[in-house]
Amino acid sequence: MDAIFKALADPSRRQLLDALNLRNGQSLRELCAELDMSRQAVTKHLAVLESAGLVTTSRRGREKLHHLNAAPINDIAERWIDRYDRGRARALADLKRALEDTPMSDTQFVYVTYIKTTPDKLWQALTEPAFISRYMEGTGPDSDWKVGSPVRWRMDANGEFQDWDQRVLEAEPGQRLSYTWHNYQPEMAEWFGWSEEKLAELRKEKRSKVTFEIEQAGKDTVKLTVVHDDFEPDSEMLKAVSGGWPAILSNLKTVLELDETLSTQS
Repeated sequence: MDAIFKALADPSRRQLLDALNLRNGQSLRELCAELDMSRQAVTKHLAVLESAGLVTTSRRGREKLHHLNAAPINDIAERWIDRYDRGRARALADLKRALEDTPMSDTQFVYVTYIKTTPDKLWQALTEPAFISRYMEGTGPDSDWKVGSPVRWRMDANGEFQDWDQRVLEAEPGQRLSYTWHNYQPEMAEWFGWSEEKLAELRKEKRSKVTFEIEQAGKDTVKLTVVHDDFEPDSEMLKAVSGGWPAILSNLKTVLELDETLSTQS
């Protein structure tokens, strides 16, 4: 918490967050060109923001891209929201909402969160259907999690697992899990009322993949980085997962830390 408050206290660092809020996924060169700061100053401030977890990075070829990360703001709100007066609580909630509503880059979604658990327990939460259903409201994947194996999916608690041509790409228990994402399916068209023409157009989108990276980040804390990428610019699927993953991962954190489930339904 101290690192987060210290990072937010500096106006130059808030200016960098504002720049990423307007356009996420920028390189150091792009940030320097947009802001009236030297390359050295921007590098220094980004290092503080990254150390606090407010900024995370990814690679695109030789370029290092910088992204906002809403998870630390979530943590602040959860810890302090009931301890401040109404005005301060509203201001903090506004900041949290602004960061949560910020889209990722136009080709990928990146989210980092810290969970009080163990790598093995987090792996179990990502791979066992009974556990997954607790924080995904009965939906989610199932597989034997061997490289090349199918990843079957169900969209409701009473439904059957469907093979939508998803495959396991990487599986290192307690460390890394990656699999291809599904395309749009006829079942989705029925649920959302899409015409055959709209479904056919959506199915032209390039398939994406999701990767979960698990790292020990302290005696009893694990860092989880979720990267959902390989999207084409302006992908409808990217818009969907950018709204869905934060809620799912917040629920996952709650289940693991408090053994409770947050409902995302009103």
